[in-house]
Amino acid sequence: MKKVMLLAAGLFLAVSTFAQKADVKEPEKKIEVTGSAEIEITPDEIYVNISLKEYQKNKNKVDISTLEKQLVKAVADAGIPKENLTIENVAGSNYTWPRKKKDPVEYMASKQYRLKLNKLDKINQILDAVDAEGIENTRIISYSSSKMQEYRKEAKIKALQAAKAKAEYMVAALGEKMGSIIEIQEINTDNYSDVIPVMAQYSAKAAMSDAYTSDVEFKTIKVRAEVRTVFSIK
Repeated sequence: MKKVMLLAAGLFLAVSTFAQKADVKEPEKKIEVTGSAEIEITPDEIYVNISLKEYQKNKNKVDISTLEKQLVKAVADAGIPKENLTIENVAGSNYTWPRKKKDPVEYMASKQYRLKLNKLDKINQILDAVDAEGIENTRIISYSSSKMQEYRKEAKIKALQAAKAKAEYMVAALGEKMGSIIEIQEINTDNYSDVIPVMAQYSAKAAMSDAYTSDVEFKTIKVRAEVRTVFSIK
């Protein structure tokens, strides 16, 4: 009787052990890779800051309203919508002490404007139509693209395609076949530093020179995307 019981217990233990081994799954074979893509685009939204300032000419003051009319007309003559020209700031200065606020000659007003352009090809024409002595300075404050979201989407698609191609040739090199996608993680690359350039400032004299020659191509923007992917291996 004891032998029969021991044999039954041993058989039960063997079956139990086999069942436990059968429940243990082999680790899933997978491959993790990253993919990246970069697109260079030419900006079609360029923002230029133009600062006008009153000045004395033959003991008479050229006031800010005169300079502003010249600028507004120049923008219109260049075929640029009037809503593309906006006022950024208004300021003034008085170099006498004590200050004579009512003195129209001593108190010099200034205005800063922001002009939106698609290209820089008309900036010379605009600045040439404004009294050069009334232009305090000009500078490019930012630039971007009206289709930035579309370019970001395109870059992300290309990054995914690059990741897939990389995983395929790496798995094939081992004589295996790649399976389906398991995981996709977008790596944040939305820091487009080129969109906000260093604010290089130009004097009025430089602004009227060949610094804005339209034959020179404007700096491109690099739109970059990167993704982390995990694929199964069959």
